[in-house]
Amino acid sequence: MTDPINGRGGNQRNSAMQVAASALTAQQSRMRIIAENIANAESTARTAGGEPYRRQVPVFEARRIDGAMGVSLAEVRPDQREFRREYDPSHPAADADGYVLRPNVDTLIEAMDMREAQRAYEANLNVIETARTMASRTLDILKR
Repeated sequence: MTDPINGRGGNQRNSAMQVAASALTAQQSRMRIIAENIANAESTARTAGGEPYRRQVPVFEARRIDGAMGVSLAEVRPDQREFRREYDPSHPAADADGYVLRPNVDTLIEAMDMREAQRAYEANLNVIETARTMASRTLDILKR
């Protein structure tokens, strides 16, 4: 049976900390992608009839870390949902009918995703702190 704190056989580095650290990195990447989506929520095409910014979606994959499963960012995919159409014939990016394509970014959804990523990040920080405290207490007991 694998020790969830110290990995197999106790010789490997602290697996719990490494798994949590992989999740911290993944959530940090997720927050960066969400911030990019929010920043471009109103970006339109530069030319008439062109495509605006397309929302980006992070895709994660499981990866093995010292006998345990961690996570990493596998790729960033463009969201294939339709763009919003808005009638604004005076806009430089308007098509022949006067419609402008707007990004498929919903800032409310992005804000909720950001909050979820933030909570996951905080939870993994707590895992690292707990593992560190357990290791410290173990050392204190062994010193006696």
